[in-house]
Amino acid sequence: MSDVSIIVPFYNESESVEPFLKTIFLLFGRTKYTFEILCINDGSKDDTLELLKNFKKEYPQIKILDFSKNFGKDAALTAGIDFATGKCAIPMDCDLQDPPELIIEMIKKWEEGFDVVLAKRIDRSEDSFMKRITAGLFYKVCNMLSDIELPENVGDFRLMDKRVLEAIKTFPERRRFMKGLFASAGFKTTVVEYKRPERHRGSSKWSYKKLWNYALDGITSFSTFPLKVSTYFGLLVTLSAFVRGIWIFFRTICLGADVPGYASLMVAILFLGGVQLMSLGIIGEYIGRIYIESKQRPLYIIKDVI
Repeated sequence: MSDVSIIVPFYNESESVEPFLKTIFLLFGRTKYTFEILCINDGSKDDTLELLKNFKKEYPQIKILDFSKNFGKDAALTAGIDFATGKCAIPMDCDLQDPPELIIEMIKKWEEGFDVVLAKRIDRSEDSFMKRITAGLFYKVCNMLSDIELPENVGDFRLMDKRVLEAIKTFPERRRFMKGLFASAGFKTTVVEYKRPERHRGSSKWSYKKLWNYALDGITSFSTFPLKVSTYFGLLVTLSAFVRGIWIFFRTICLGADVPGYASLMVAILFLGGVQLMSLGIIGEYIGRIYIESKQRPLYIIKDVI
């Protein structure tokens, strides 16, 4: 058993393979800790796999899990957790934006008795204005709606004790939101802060569309509040319609005023139609997730273990 398992998803990251692995080996070469690097090739279409195989020939600490196709980052992290043999594990990205030198500080916190050590960003100035706004809004909405509390500005980069990994393995979800699963596990937790450097190689694989779908997964995986909103909003509309009906009756019978005609009727019909479609969309999101869970398909398929 190694002291530390480094879990790293790779998807078309040929530019980052060499600098990342060399940095990790240089870092641990100055320490007493034994380690393994679990490299999950998530269906890369470039020469990422070949580069990983070349490093494997020289460094036996590398273990490669080659997926049959692209299953996504959360599936890759799940595979890394399933195959990790270390006394603790650290998921991280290969673009060196998760600073490897922080690993030593995280291990020291772990040796002090903490089961989970979170790496928290204290500065997002390198992100675009829109990304900073949407990220802050995402954490606020998730924490307001769900039963768990997501630590703000904390990604997948963290240290987890073996006991935490075993707890996470018991979660059976197919549509996985790993930040939420990590937070659900609990255990004794502390935080180390860092400033994230700019990405020097490769490019982010997260488009705004993927981020939007990821946010939906986070909200619907740990909260039924959107379903309750439909009920509460329906009650509010019904009450408003009842009050409005009484007012129209009073104006017509007692004051002799004309009843509003076509324009007000069309506004009411379109408004209620929009509310109904929105409510059906929210219900559809949850039904779709139930459908996916009911099929019980595997989270990932490994073509080869190298």
